[in-house]
Amino acid sequence: MVYSARLRHAIGLLRSSLEQAGLGLQSPRFAEHGEHEPDPDAPIVLVACSGGRDSTALAAVALRVCASLGLRCGAVVVDHGLQADSARVARETADRCRALGLSPVSVRTVEVTPDGEGMESAARKARYAALIDEARSCAPRSVVALAHTRDDQAETVLMGLLRSGGVDALAGMPPRFDRGGVTFLRPWLAMSRADTTGICEDLDLEYWDDPTNGDDAVRRGHGDGEAGGERTVLSRSDAELPRDYPLRSRVRHDLIPYIERFSDADIVGHLAEGANQARLDRDCLDDLADRLAQRCVIWHAVEGEAVRFDARALAEAHPAIRRRVVAHALSRAGIACSMKQVEAIDALVGDWHGQGGVALPRGYSANRKKHVIRVCQDGAHANR
Repeated sequence: MVYSARLRHAIGLLRSSLEQAGLGLQSPRFAEHGEHEPDPDAPIVLVACSGGRDSTALAAVALRVCASLGLRCGAVVVDHGLQADSARVARETADRCRALGLSPVSVRTVEVTPDGEGMESAARKARYAALIDEARSCAPRSVVALAHTRDDQAETVLMGLLRSGGVDALAGMPPRFDRGGVTFLRPWLAMSRADTTGICEDLDLEYWDDPTNGDDAVRRGHGDGEAGGERTVLSRSDAELPRDYPLRSRVRHDLIPYIERFSDADIVGHLAEGANQARLDRDCLDDLADRLAQRCVIWHAVEGEAVRFDARALAEAHPAIRRRVVAHALSRAGIACSMKQVEAIDALVGDWHGQGGVALPRGYSANRKKHVIRVCQDGAHANR
């Protein structure tokens, strides 16, 4: 078949992502003309496939790219059980992946339990746990490919700014990361949702639209919503999505179109490209923070103490670096804190005048005595 420009672009991005992850050409024979079966112990690329247009397109393209490199290609479908017909959707998605030629294809059913951070967060944690478990069970050398696009990146940046802000929010999603000993790839952060829709059309692929994404609501309320994958810019008088839709859906269908009308600019491209630069800035800050942490962070020095900081060593650094040291240390200790709490601990370093401790979640608090800041569960401070 003759490949369209968007399909060639998609293939190139995925191939480059795999090669950067160390999954290049497995043998010279795969560069030769004709079809060649990958070795039984070849590395495997598992596509996280929800059945939507993005992940369905990625599954089809990954199969082609993996075949050309000598890699195996499979898929994982996660059934969150949050919709009445989720089991059917998962089963049909798996069947479509098998029909394309992906193997192995598995369906993982997870239980989503809200953890105080909302259903979206709980579903994401359950999904990653299932993907990690599947990747570990498949092969020692396996990666998981995620189908996030440039549109998803822009939405993630805006959601981060709404929730917290800072350079980490601006940096959005990384193209590659490790979690639970598994490498995850996002090869299509430079592709648009219009591109993935077009690839599905090019390859005559069926896909499923998750109703919580709001696409159907937009079409019902505003006409076609998306035609050929292109975003329809709505007038200000148009009705908005119901408030019970997930934040990402409201950002996608309400906020981004509004900003585009206001700025008369490609806000999706602007945010996605800005995230690339912000990631470089964040990586630099993280590197500086990691170096400082080696000198001023001590873990579990005594029973009941999560972490302690050398306030004098921290005081030598710029506030942006020392706050990052504190935030990373608390996160590693499993203490989810707000930016205000991080700033309050930083004040124990840079504006110390004998003030009291900083209350933290899970019964922890941070207290300074002389040049040491200890993060303990409250009862443990009495013994310090």
